[in-house]
Amino acid sequence: MVKRTVLVVEDEEDIRELISYTLLKEGYQVASVRSGEEALAIATSHPPDLVLLDLMLPGIDGLTVCQRLRSHATSAATAIVILSAKGEDADVVTGLNVGANDYITKPFSREVLIARVRAALRNVAPRTERGDRPSDSENVIHVHNMAIHPGRHAVLVDGQPVELSATEFRVLLVLARKPGWVFTREQILDAVHGDNYAITSRAVDVQILGLRRRLRNAGKHIETVRGVGYRLKE
Repeated sequence: MVKRTVLVVEDEEDIRELISYTLLKEGYQVASVRSGEEALAIATSHPPDLVLLDLMLPGIDGLTVCQRLRSHATSAATAIVILSAKGEDADVVTGLNVGANDYITKPFSREVLIARVRAALRNVAPRTERGDRPSDSENVIHVHNMAIHPGRHAVLVDGQPVELSATEFRVLLVLARKPGWVFTREQILDAVHGDNYAITSRAVDVQILGLRRRLRNAGKHIETVRGVGYRLKE
């Protein structure tokens, strides 16, 4: 079985070594760097399965690194989990909106770190020994005028590509896998970020608004079920 690979991006040596040791003990293959420039060089040339990304870095900051990884073809599907001492709702929402899959506030326990890493990797197809992702074209979801490709992190509306943030894409994926089913805000939040996520469920409303806007005419298929949550029309 191929080990899942994690890149730790943290400028504080003690924290970087502690995180790396913890992940190694759990059986992950780990690389670590201290700057945004190093992170971009490694993650775009030899993309890991997951990047643990500090925000306060020398040189290029973590938010910029996250944006660039999402816009680069080779790293677009890599899971990104932000680690930051900034724990306000606005900080978390900003991190998710630039493309992070999850956001962990410092300080954090070993148990929380491992749980969040496992949760993020559940949505990432493992790389083969050649470093590529296995073909999953058979998993493309066709609903209404949309084609949703989980492995490529891509959405086509009427055959034209639509750019979504990582969080918006996961929200759409939750709804599209079960058209007609109604999901509460809490269910969507748990499905996208895992249990006990430290952010208000109302943040889902913000993601839905953005998702509808980006999907253009396909956005009308996402329905609000008053007093309950959201669903994608059958």
